Amino acid sequence: MEETGPQYLIDILALLLATVVVVPAFHAMRLGAILGYLTAGAILGPWGLGIITEVEQIRHLGEFGVIFLLFILGIELKPEKLWQMRKMVVGLGLSQLLITAFIIYGIAIFLGASQHSSIIIGFGLALSSTAFCLNLLAERGGIASKMGQMSFSILLLQDIAVVPLLALVSMLAGGDIDASESGINLLYAITAIIILLLTGRYLLNPVLDKIVASQDPEVFIAVAVLLVLGVAWIMELVGLSMALGAFIAGLMLAESHYRHQIEADILPFRGILLGLFFMTIGMGIEFGLLWTNFLNIIGLTLLLMLVKGSIICMLVRRSGVGHDIAIQTGVLLSQSGEFGFVMFGFASEAGILDAQTGQILTLVIALSMVITPFVVKLSNTLLLKFYTPEITEDHSGEFIEDSKGHVILAGFGRVGARIGAILNAADVNYIAIDLNQKRIKSARAQGFPVFFGDACNVKVLRSAGAERAKMIVIALDNPKNIDRMIPLIRQHYPNMPIHTRAIDRQHCADLISQGVSSTVSETLEISLRLTEEVLLGSGINNEAIENVIKAFKDEYYQDVVQKVTENKVVMGELRH
Repeated sequence: MEETGPQYLIDILALLLATVVVVPAFHAMRLGAILGYLTAGAILGPWGLGIITEVEQIRHLGEFGVIFLLFILGIELKPEKLWQMRKMVVGLGLSQLLITAFIIYGIAIFLGASQHSSIIIGFGLALSSTAFCLNLLAERGGIASKMGQMSFSILLLQDIAVVPLLALVSMLAGGDIDASESGINLLYAITAIIILLLTGRYLLNPVLDKIVASQDPEVFIAVAVLLVLGVAWIMELVGLSMALGAFIAGLMLAESHYRHQIEADILPFRGILLGLFFMTIGMGIEFGLLWTNFLNIIGLTLLLMLVKGSIICMLVRRSGVGHDIAIQTGVLLSQSGEFGFVMFGFASEAGILDAQTGQILTLVIALSMVITPFVVKLSNTLLLKFYTPEITEDHSGEFIEDSKGHVILAGFGRVGARIGAILNAADVNYIAIDLNQKRIKSARAQGFPVFFGDACNVKVLRSAGAERAKMIVIALDNPKNIDRMIPLIRQHYPNMPIHTRAIDRQHCADLISQGVSSTVSETLEISLRLTEEVLLGSGINNEAIENVIKAFKDEYYQDVVQKVTENKVVMGELRH
């Protein structure tokens, strides 16, 4: 214990240091975070500096990143939208898997592999990397695009195919596959999925209500992580993959008003663990074997990517989309995925693949992942330069029905609720965020789009689609929260219009100096409205009242502007 403890600490420190140094450097070179993680892993791994040698143990931990990634995807995808995509998942996804596996099988036979080995090689290499593809899509803002729809359909079918393919390995190794037992297991799996989805629809929100009532954010985060890992574990028990279980956990919460806060709480876990997963891929590249068989391995990797990319491009093009989307989808999914490591490992242990072939195939998968970001970047550059897409008004193929050009309304108390009601009446699309669960339940019962979350958390704003919003309206009751929120928005969304309430004249001046677009003093408006009633009751005519009110209002806000100017002058003098 005395020796292992410090080594684990050294491993953690090395991983964190490599992440902090290497990943920002790759961002600066516009090569993306994935290549940065792969490079960091290669530097730390057995074939680099040799700081980390237990790659498999770390890889198991990194696989939780893939689980959290699928959960985030599930929470963003409503069940009815998934049902609408069923034909594409089965048709496009299954066609890609079977056609690609058959062609790679033929190539493997031609290269001298046995029939059983060729079957395993065909299906193992036909699968793409869910983690890689979704991360590359997210980096380029394409997760809600037509390409995202096509890519996700293929990836989802591949995840569903994981269990049958593992059974195939067992069967080819000489294991007995009981058809009746397999049918019962499938029935268990379907039943479990139905029960989980019904639980998410009818029981999950009341449970989360009780958790939120405790007003302990750490417990809420623990429940979110428990939900993801718990459902993933249940799905593994009934014979499905943990990644697919995490996706179902996301679907359970897709309709919940707590989804934005849970998504914000899970994102840090996903980011750290997914980065660790990519680093283990880099650690697993055996440069000794690569150097010995350099031309063969590079040739096989490029051949694999060409075959897969061409097949996917052809199938997607036949779906009726443009050449640019077909090419981008084909390039994105041209690599092989993390499940190939598992499948080839099982096949090697079962004697279907010899050890060296298994190592070469593992290296081909890793290299295909390394090359993919470069090929994606190159293809996008060439398409922008040489291809003019067809102009179409059809937006019906959007993957996720995200709001665009909407208003984010922070706070749904008395002021926020009135703003929301007026926006509803004017058919203005908005998303409201509030922390009061009773208020949220009441508002949602009336059909208002109100979600649980801390609007002062940038992750919650991002989850509510701040990148696509046209403005943020702050109607929070607590002025301290308003003051916290303004610099946060300005830091992450410098051009975002911000309209906010304020408590008095000085608060208005302070907020304007921090960069809000407009602010309204609640004390002023109450005073003016009451004064208007008093003047009416005193017999003064409407025109005279309007003139008096307008003059007072102009003078009030003129004074606010003057205070802002004075503050700027004082700050300038202090700087000098």
